[in-house]
Amino acid sequence: MTRNDGDDLLQELLWTYGPCGQEDVVRAICARELEPVVDDMWIDDAGNLIGFVGAATGSGTDTEQNRHRWTPTTGPGTGTRVLAHLDELSMLVKRIEPDGSLRVTQLGVMYPGNFGLGPVAVLGDNETFTAVLTHGSEHTTKESPRIWETKPDQGDRALDWQHVYVFTGRNQEQLEAAGVHAGTRVCVDRSKRTLVDVGDYIGCYFLDDRAAVTALLRAARLLRDRGLRPAVDAYLVFTTNEEIGGIGGCYASATLPGTLTLALEVGPTEEEYETSVCGGPIVGYSDALCVYDKDIADRLMRTAADRGLTPQAAVLGAFESDASRAKAGGLTPRAGLLCLPTLSTHGFEVITRGAIDAMAAIVADFLVA
Repeated sequence: MTRNDGDDLLQELLWTYGPCGQEDVVRAICARELEPVVDDMWIDDAGNLIGFVGAATGSGTDTEQNRHRWTPTTGPGTGTRVLAHLDELSMLVKRIEPDGSLRVTQLGVMYPGNFGLGPVAVLGDNETFTAVLTHGSEHTTKESPRIWETKPDQGDRALDWQHVYVFTGRNQEQLEAAGVHAGTRVCVDRSKRTLVDVGDYIGCYFLDDRAAVTALLRAARLLRDRGLRPAVDAYLVFTTNEEIGGIGGCYASATLPGTLTLALEVGPTEEEYETSVCGGPIVGYSDALCVYDKDIADRLMRTAADRGLTPQAAVLGAFESDASRAKAGGLTPRAGLLCLPTLSTHGFEVITRGAIDAMAAIVADFLVA
């Protein structure tokens, strides 16, 4: 299938490393795309990128000369915060072994099998280089218990972090020169992060949350291109550290004006939720942390239906978002959740080709109504 400019942006975001606490390069791409289509833009103390779009009641007309001069026109109790997170699941170096291999653990909740064995990128302070996440040889016996216990015809244990290591091909001195130490981030290598076409679908690692980030950027451009203003001031927030507790989203909810936090996410498509990857956008009515506000969820459902989509209402378990964390922590009185229907969340994720445009259109309509 022919790729468009939106696909090019999504691919650029997917190729860019953005582990928790180290989202700066992804944020820079978003800032480049966001700055021309918002009234103001800044980075807060949590590292969140924020784009401000003033409400329709603001003074002046929506012209190029007035853009970037718009100021909030509503009080601290009004305004909508729309959040999509910048960070990705990754690994964290625990220690460097004498032979130069790295022992790693998860940064965010996942098993090694979520991303598979193979090439990884080690994000040293002075150099980023390719290494290999490996388990070791399957052709081993009980003399190699770390491997033996995970073999399907023997120990049959799930592969976990104590079973794997990162082969670097370097010694300790070379790793020190590259700036590798405990706390260094290790990501799935760029060679495994290329979008693939699967019929009417696209797939890649880290559509969580780069697909929703792309949708939020498209929503901002839709408002600009159509000359539309939100009904109340809108804060488009690209958050940090979502995968390890929603830190950026909670900070934004606590510090920005407004009473509503709306999170954009990937959404699980499984029989237990009666959700399907081929269906319309998923609207969350609750998750593991909070019950989303029914009037907000209902409004998202109507907005999607008015566009001829087939929204899917869902009561989610084993799922959290920036919005539900903020509401559960008392940082926002109201919360909503809109998801891209996604196959294999926290794995090699698959969405329909039109899912991002659908989410962008719903967000724009929701803000204007």
